[in-house]
Amino acid sequence: MAAPHGSALVIDAKELRGRPGTQQHLARTVGVPAGFSTVLVGFPEGEDLELDLRIESVHEGVLLTGTVSARMSGQCGRCLGELGQPLTVDVMQLFTYPERAADASGEDEDERLIGEDLRIDLEPVLRDLMVSALPFQPICREECPGLCSQCGLRMEDDPEHFHEQIDPRWAALADLRDGLDKPED
Repeated sequence: MAAPHGSALVIDAKELRGRPGTQQHLARTVGVPAGFSTVLVGFPEGEDLELDLRIESVHEGVLLTGTVSARMSGQCGRCLGELGQPLTVDVMQLFTYPERAADASGEDEDERLIGEDLRIDLEPVLRDLMVSALPFQPICREECPGLCSQCGLRMEDDPEHFHEQIDPRWAALADLRDGLDKPED
């Protein structure tokens, strides 16, 4: 399946139309499009996006199944350190022919349509699946101690780091103690 109009994430479904049961395999590496990210973590634009998909003609349209993989990167939500790891997402999406969607009673908000030109743009589907698979609070590892809440020091760099905390109700007595400890000249 060639990528029409220079887009590697657009596939042509003309050969599949009216031939239920016909399958094609799509194994391709493309660059990650812009916007595949959240605030702390995402898939860097232009990095490798591995597609391993089966495209099957069904009566309603085209069924897309398989996996999509890319390396996510970003910052740990606890220590703000760099993190990166591969992420693979399972894909199962039905793309409906335009005339079939018009015949269906009731609106399905998850329904994806094949374009009038019988081309399928995979980018919105892959963006939805991959971004929703990203961790909500990414961490570099489960035991990550994070940052000091007082000064922002990375706790892993100095595990013995601490700040003496004085209850504000006793702060006046601490000042009095400091005054008694200093000899008067």
